[in-house]
Amino acid sequence: MKTIKYLTILAVLAMSCTNKKTEEKPMRPDAPIAAKADTLLKEHGQTRVDPYFWMRLSDEQKRAETPDAHTKEVLAYLNEENDYTKTVMSHTEDLQQKLYDEIVGRIKQTDESVPYLSNGYWYYTRYEEGGEYPIYCRKNGSLDAEEEILIDVNKLAEGYDYYAAGGLNVSPDNKILAFAEDTLSRRIYTIRFKNLETGEMLDDQIINTTGGGAWANDNKTFFYTAKNKVSLLSEKIYRHKLGTEPEVDVMVYHEKDPSYYIGVYKSKSDDFVIIYNSSTLISDYHVLDANNPTGDFQQFIPRDEKAHEYSIAHFEDKWYIVTNRDATNFKLMETSVNDTNESNWKEVIPHRDNVLLEGVELFNEYMVVDERENGLTNLRIINQKSGDEHYLDFGEPAYNAYISTNAEFNTNVLRFGYTSMTTPNSTFDYNMETKEKTLMKQQEVVGGHNPEDYITERVWATARDGEKVPISIVYKKGFEKDGNGPLLQYGYGSYGATIDASFSSVRLSLLDRGFAFAIAHIRGGQLMGRQWYEDGKMFKKMNTFNDFIDCSKFLIEENYTSSEHLYAQGGSAGGLLMGAVVNLAPELYKGVLAAVPFVDVVSTMWDETIPLTTNEFDEWGNPKELESYEYMMSYSPYDNVSAQEYPNMLVTTGLFDSQVQYWEPAKWVAKLRDMKTDNNTLILDTDMEAGHGGASGRFKRYKTTALQYAFLLDLEGIEE
Repeated sequence: MKTIKYLTILAVLAMSCTNKKTEEKPMRPDAPIAAKADTLLKEHGQTRVDPYFWMRLSDEQKRAETPDAHTKEVLAYLNEENDYTKTVMSHTEDLQQKLYDEIVGRIKQTDESVPYLSNGYWYYTRYEEGGEYPIYCRKNGSLDAEEEILIDVNKLAEGYDYYAAGGLNVSPDNKILAFAEDTLSRRIYTIRFKNLETGEMLDDQIINTTGGGAWANDNKTFFYTAKNKVSLLSEKIYRHKLGTEPEVDVMVYHEKDPSYYIGVYKSKSDDFVIIYNSSTLISDYHVLDANNPTGDFQQFIPRDEKAHEYSIAHFEDKWYIVTNRDATNFKLMETSVNDTNESNWKEVIPHRDNVLLEGVELFNEYMVVDERENGLTNLRIINQKSGDEHYLDFGEPAYNAYISTNAEFNTNVLRFGYTSMTTPNSTFDYNMETKEKTLMKQQEVVGGHNPEDYITERVWATARDGEKVPISIVYKKGFEKDGNGPLLQYGYGSYGATIDASFSSVRLSLLDRGFAFAIAHIRGGQLMGRQWYEDGKMFKKMNTFNDFIDCSKFLIEENYTSSEHLYAQGGSAGGLLMGAVVNLAPELYKGVLAAVPFVDVVSTMWDETIPLTTNEFDEWGNPKELESYEYMMSYSPYDNVSAQEYPNMLVTTGLFDSQVQYWEPAKWVAKLRDMKTDNNTLILDTDMEAGHGGASGRFKRYKTTALQYAFLLDLEGIEE
C-alpha cells in the first residue's frame, strides 16, 4: 500500500526560502495525499467505511527501535504533513520567532512562588533564568532558614526529549520525598523516593502508576495507584513498604468496573488514607486510619447503583460531605467519624436552585465555602463558633477566584487566588477574623502590563432554545465594534469543566495586535450550575455545539466582529467542538485552531482497548447501544465531514498522546482534504515527541502557540 503521493514541487520549496518571509507568500505546494484503504466497520446492522483506519499504531510500534513497514508508512505520512505545514507557513517564520520571543520575554525567568506552610516547613517552587523546569524547595520553620532543594527538575530532565515530574509527597516525619516522573509523555509515571537528610535516591522505584500517592503515618508505607497497561485506566491500589521490591507490594483495592477512575490521597488532617472511586455519575470512598497502614480500608457508604456524586473532608470528630443526593447543585452534610452511614448525615448548608456548591475548605474556627452563582465564583467565610458569615468582594464583571493551598488547620488566614482577563494571576492572604486582605504576589509581566489599557466585558447571547449563554470578552482600548475587528472565540463545553475568565500574558500578543478574545461559556461546562453540565452531555450534546454557534452569531450581530474576521479555538473535547461547528456552520469562521481534537467519536468510544474510553460512557454514551450510536453519529466530526467549504484550519496533535490518539486528527485532516470544496489552508502539525499536553518544559510549548498565532495573524494580513 502506497501511503503518500509525494506531490511537493521542488521549485516551490525553493521559492519559500526568502529573506523577506512576511512580505511575500510562496506559492502553496500540493498537500500530501493520504492513501485510502477502506476498512468496513459493521455496527447495528450498518456499515461505516473508514478509508484511513490504517493510520493507527500501537505504543509498541511507535517506540520500536526497528519500525515495521506499516509503522514507517504512518510516520512518513505524519512527517510529510509536518513538512507541508512548515512550507505553507514558511513566510511567517520571522513572525513566529518574534511571537515566541515576545511571549517568552513576558515571563519572568528567575521567579518564585509564594511559600506555604506545611508540617513545620515552608514549601515553594522557583525557576532560574534559562531553565525549562522548576526547582522544588523548602525551608525549615522560617523563611530565613537555609534553603533545601527537594528536586531540581532541570537536572532530572537531562538527556530526555520529554520529561515531566509531579506528585511530590513528603513523609510525615519530613525525611523522605516521593515523586513521580514521566519520560514518554503518556502519563505513565514511575514513582521514586529521595532521602531528604542525605540527598540520596533510594533504590525503590515503582513503574506504571498514575504518579500520586499517600504516606501512612509510620513513614515507611506508601500507597499508590497502578494503571492497566493497555487501557491506562487507574485500576489497583497497592501498599509499598520502603526497602522492599515492588513485586511484593500488597494490593489493597482492585476496581473491576472500567467505568471508574480511582486514586489514593491523604486527608488534610493526616488522620486518614482515602481511596476514591469516581465514574461520571457515581462517587465511592474507602478510608483507612493512617496510623494502621496494614489495616483494612472501610467503605464510607455503600456504592450507589444510581447517580450519586459526593466528596468528603475530615475535621476532628466529623466528616463533611458535599453531595448531590436530591440536590442538583449539591449541599453540605456532616456526620460522625464513628458512623458514616447516610442515615446519620445532618444538613449544614441546604441545596439552592441558583447556587452551585463546589467545595469547602476547613480550618479550626472557620469554614470557607466555594460557591458559584450567576456564572461567578463566590468565597463565603463562615465562623463555625458564632455562625457569622461574609463574602469576599472581587469587583469585576468577569473573573476567576479560587481557594489556593491551605495545608494547615490552625490559622485564621485563607490563601486564595484571583485573576481576571485584565488582572494578572494574584495570590492573596486573607485574615478571616480582621477581614484584612494582603497581596502576596502578582504575576509579573516582564516589559510591563497596565490593566487599564484593556477592557473586559460579560455579555449574554440568546441560544436558539432561549437559554442565555454568558460570554467573557477582553480587548485593548481602541478596539472598534464596527464588525471589522478580528476576534478569537474559545470554547470547551464538556465534563462539567468550567472555563473561567482568567488572565493570559501569552494572549497579549493577539490583543496588542488588534484582536479581541472571547470565551463562550457553553453548556457542557458548569459555569451556570450543575444543570448547565447536564444539558450539554449525552443526548443533549448538540446544545454544546449550538451554543457556540449562537454565541458566534451574537458576536457578529453585535458588531464585535464579522465572519470575515471571526476565528474559533478549542482543544481535546474542545477540539470535538471545533470539528462539530465547522461541519454545522463553516461559513461563520475565517479560521479555526483545533488542538488534539477528539473527532472520531464513535470509533474511539466503541474500542474499549483505547485508553480512558470506558470511563466516559456516561459523558458521551456507549455506541454499542443503538440509541447512543445513532445520536453520536449525528455529530461525530469525522463521520460528518461533507463536500462543502471549510474555514482555514490549523490542527495540532502529539504522537504519544494517551488522551486523544494522534490518529484522530490525522484521519480527520486526510478526510477533510479529500472532501472539502474550497482552497482554504488546512495544515496538520504533529509533535513527534509529545503527548496530550504538548512539549514538556516551561518554554518549548510556546513554539506551538507562536505557530497558531502566526496562522491567525497571517489570515488577517498582519505581518508584524
